Amino acid sequence: MSIAQGYLGLVHDECESEHVDRISTAHDEMEALIDDLLTLAREGQMVGETEVVPLDTVVNATLSADHDEMTVEIESETYTVKADPGRLQQLFENLFKNAVEHAGPDVTIRVGPLEEETGFYIEDDGPGIPPSVREHVFESGYTRSSSGTGLGLAIVKSIANAHGGDVSVTDSENGGARFEIVIDDEPSRASESFHE
Repeated sequence: MSIAQGYLGLVHDECESEHVDRISTAHDEMEALIDDLLTLAREGQMVGETEVVPLDTVVNATLSADHDEMTVEIESETYTVKADPGRLQQLFENLFKNAVEHAGPDVTIRVGPLEEETGFYIEDDGPGIPPSVREHVFESGYTRSSSGTGLGLAIVKSIANAHGGDVSVTDSENGGARFEIVIDDEPSRASESFHE
């Protein structure tokens, strides 16, 4: 990819063509797909050291890395979960990216604890996910977006599963998508193989 992007830069300097922009966009899409595939291959359904993590700290760390146009409302600033902080941030990054892809950069997202289980929800005010496709959205390669890789929500599921939990999707209060992530108190450790 690096070599192809380097040569594309040289072509761009030598001539003007609408095809250069299309090739550049294709490179960006391939790079995103490769990054997502590497994430699934390297990390699978395992987590490293877990600790008690304030949910608002992870959300704020995710926001500082990207997504400056969206609005995020945190229902509880004192709620904590036992999790691998890095993997948890990756889960938020994928769900925030998913919200932006489907609802636009000015999406409003709410995050808060689940009432009856250990875990939390992330919901948006976007178009939502039709009930007919909800069972498929966590499958690798499934996407309704022309720019998506179809791996973002599969990664979210793998992270939830690695924490001994699961993820489901339903409607938010505003009609958008609501992802509910259940976290177990004793997640799988990184030393344990996903395939065992």
